[in-house]
Amino acid sequence: MGASGKSKGLCVGAPPRRKRVLILGGGFAGMYAALHLERRLGKRDDVEVTLVSRDNYFLFTPMLHEVAASDLNATAIVISLRKLLPHLTFVEGDVSGLDLEAKKVTVAHGGLDGHSHTLDYDCVVLALGSETNFFGKPGPRDHALTMKTLGDAMLLRNCLIDRLEEADADCVTAGQRDAIVTFVVVGGGFAGVETAGAINDFIHGALPFYPNIQHANVRVMLLHGGQEVLPELGKDLGAYTRKKLIENGVEVRTGIHVKDVTEAGVELPDGTVVPTKTVVWTAGVTPPRLLETLPCERVRGRLKVNERLEVPGFPGVWALGDCAAVPDLTRGGEPCPPTAQHALRQGLAVARNVCAALKGQPGKAFRYRMLGQLAAIGQRSGVARVLGLKFSGTFAWVLWRTIYLFKLPKLETKVRVAMGWTLDLFFRKDVVQVIGPRELDQLTLPALPLGSREQVRQVQALQPHAQS
Repeated sequence: MGASGKSKGLCVGAPPRRKRVLILGGGFAGMYAALHLERRLGKRDDVEVTLVSRDNYFLFTPMLHEVAASDLNATAIVISLRKLLPHLTFVEGDVSGLDLEAKKVTVAHGGLDGHSHTLDYDCVVLALGSETNFFGKPGPRDHALTMKTLGDAMLLRNCLIDRLEEADADCVTAGQRDAIVTFVVVGGGFAGVETAGAINDFIHGALPFYPNIQHANVRVMLLHGGQEVLPELGKDLGAYTRKKLIENGVEVRTGIHVKDVTEAGVELPDGTVVPTKTVVWTAGVTPPRLLETLPCERVRGRLKVNERLEVPGFPGVWALGDCAAVPDLTRGGEPCPPTAQHALRQGLAVARNVCAALKGQPGKAFRYRMLGQLAAIGQRSGVARVLGLKFSGTFAWVLWRTIYLFKLPKLETKVRVAMGWTLDLFFRKDVVQVIGPRELDQLTLPALPLGSREQVRQVQALQPHAQS
């Protein structure tokens, strides 16, 4: 009896507190860190891994332009984070506050009229990504579209169709029609070039359905501030890309820094205005504004980390991806470029180092040499630099599709994309407009704060057009 009573006494008491690892951000860096932590810690009882993301899906951003061009259905390039990470805790919301001293994160839910609450952590992985850089110009922020989210791609696709419907009306004059079907992309990096090529393909592929619009009416313009497009791939491939885009009908102008974007169009440095109703701003990215509130050292706005991706002065804090200046040990310590291939490998490195820290062991340095870069430039052409070798034309386009198809997570995503590409080879562009003119007008409200406007765009862009 005494032994039995003693035994019961030993069982009384609260169980030991589980350690919590927070991952902030569900992009390439955050998702791959979560994926590897799930494999190592997902079934443990003493550790809880929580992923916080504003979207409940992982978006394969290299294929965004294909959604805008109607080559792929929007759902083909996303996969549910809950399905992808079944053994992790998932929280949908925006990170609105971060206290590294108290080890607390504030998460906002519910959009414009939501609420917020606080999450405690023992270890935190900052994978907050980046924001579109408007360089302090209110004009582009208020009057241009962007290409960073799934909502952006769907909004652009619907805007393109809306412009064609508007320009095809009998009551439109020739001068008005030319302005309506003028499309300007600002920025000649990967996003800008691929977006310009996609817009050009989509518009010219859809023209057979719009008899009042001629190919000569359409104007697709790519403006780039540098001397050559795709500077990351070198002068040769940049020059090839420029030549190919021009052959396909895209007007490419380099050395042009846009002065402003207004309701009338794009204002150039010499004072001339390109009349247009559709401007896509892909001129660069900037770290999230939340980083400015942190007491950490930054490099050009990005969090400074050491070779183990740790934030100096804050044990248990790691940063990676676009929001971190990760030293590239293969290039003398220069910050790694903000590419998907770096982000996903940094995710793996952080996962290993978090596991080591939980065991009281030191982490390992991140070291990765970039394999290459690829871009699709329209008309089933592409450019690529892989392992030092240069490719261009149709072969580079096939290489682009092959490599990215294998990089997609989960078999079901690969199958959906492969099926979409196959259908695209045999059928014309889909010109169904799922967002009507009223909804499109509501998605660009200058009176709303930038963050609120972006939320409205993303939410409404995914809503089917309601019939009145």
